[in-house]
Amino acid sequence: MASLGELITPARLGRDFRWLLTSSWTSNIGDGIALAAAPLLIASMTSSPILVASGAILQFLPWLLFGLHAGAIADRVNRRVLVIVANLIRAVVVIGLIAFLITGTANIAIVLVAAFLYGTAEVFVDTTAQTLLPMMVNSDDLGVANTRLQAGYLVANQFAGPPLGAFLFAMGAFWPFLLQVLCVLLAVVLISRIAATPPTRDPQSHQPVHTDIAEGLRWLMKNPPVRTLVIIILAFNVTWAAPWGVLVLYATEHLNMGPVGYGFLTSAAAIGGLLASLSFGWLEKRFSFALLMRICLTCEVLMHLSFALATNGIVALIIMFFFGIYAFLWGTISTTVRQRLVPRELQGRIASVNMVGVFGGLVIGQAIGGVLAQVWGPTAPWWFAFGGAAITLALVWRPISSIIAAKPVTDGPADEDPDVAPGAPVSI
Repeated sequence: MASLGELITPARLGRDFRWLLTSSWTSNIGDGIALAAAPLLIASMTSSPILVASGAILQFLPWLLFGLHAGAIADRVNRRVLVIVANLIRAVVVIGLIAFLITGTANIAIVLVAAFLYGTAEVFVDTTAQTLLPMMVNSDDLGVANTRLQAGYLVANQFAGPPLGAFLFAMGAFWPFLLQVLCVLLAVVLISRIAATPPTRDPQSHQPVHTDIAEGLRWLMKNPPVRTLVIIILAFNVTWAAPWGVLVLYATEHLNMGPVGYGFLTSAAAIGGLLASLSFGWLEKRFSFALLMRICLTCEVLMHLSFALATNGIVALIIMFFFGIYAFLWGTISTTVRQRLVPRELQGRIASVNMVGVFGGLVIGQAIGGVLAQVWGPTAPWWFAFGGAAITLALVWRPISSIIAAKPVTDGPADEDPDVAPGAPVSI
C-alpha cells in the first residue's frame, strides 16, 4: 500500500516538484491570511464604499498593468531567482506595513499603496511559478502535478488561511500580517532548494521587453489551439464575473441567506473543489480532456441558469458545491493543456496573456454585472451570464477537439510558424 507521501507527491514527479509544492502551499497560507485580514484592515480605517472597493480593485489592477511584462521577463531570466526576488519584495512590503501598524501611523493611503505594491510583486511570482512546473515534470504528469498545486490552493488559501487571518486580526491588526511575512519567507527558503533553472533565452540579449512581448503575441496569434483556449477563458470569465461581483447582494437580498450563509457559499465551492482534486487522476485515465472540458463548460451554462431560477439558500449551496467540482476540473485541465502545447521559452509570456485575459474578463464582467443588477435586480447578471455562456459554448464546442488533438510545439525561435493543429484553423 502506497504511503501518504507517495499518494500526495508521487516519486515520479521528482524532488524539485516536492519543493515547489511545499513552497506553493506555504505561500498560499500567507495569501489566505491576507485574504481575510486586508479587507478587515481597510474596513477598520474607512466606511467609504469607494475606498473599500479600491482594495478589491488593487487585486487585479497590477495584472492589467504589468502582466505581459512579467511574462516576458520570466522568459529571459532565471525563473527560480525571479520567484525568490519577487517574494522577498512582497515580504519587504508587508514588513513596512507592519511597522506602520505597530507605530500607529498607518492610514488608508498607506494600506492601499502597500496592497498595490504587494499585488505587483505577486504578478511576477504567480506568472513565473507557472513556468517552473513544465520544467520539472514530464508532460504526461502535468495533470497530476497541477491537481496537487490546486488542492493546496483550496486548502491553504480558501479554507485554512481566511479564518486564521480573521482570528489573528481580532487579536491585533498587525498579527495576521506578521504570520503572512513568515509564510512568504519560508516559501522563499523552500523554492531555493529546487535545482537551478537557467534562462531559456540568451541572458545577454539587449532586446527590449516590448519586443519579447510582441514575439509572444505573434506566436499566440499563429497558434489556433492555444489562441482559442485563451479566448474561451476570457469569454467565460466575463460571464462568470458578471453575477459573481454582486454575489453578496444576491445571497443576502434575493435568497435571504444573511452574512453567514453568504460565507457558506464560498466554502461549498471549496469543498467541491477538494472532492474534484481527489478524483482527477481517476477521471484523467477514463475520459478524454475534450469530453471533460465540454462537460465543465456545459455545467457552467447550467449553473448560471440554476442561480437565475433559484429562490432557496439550500439550493444555492448545492449548486455552488457542484460549481466547485467542475471549476476545479476546468482550471486544472486548461492549465495542463496550455503547458503541454507551449514551448518552454514562451511559457511565461503565454501564461501572462492568459492571466491578463482572466483579470480583464473579471473587470469587464463585474462592470456589466453591477449595471445589470442596479437596473434589473440581483438575478439579471445570472441571466446575462447564462445567455453569454451558452452562446460561447456553442461557438467553441467543435474547436475543443482541435485544442486537445494539437501536438506540442518543439522548442524553437519564437517567430517560427507554430501552426501545428491538424485540420482547419481553430477560431471562434
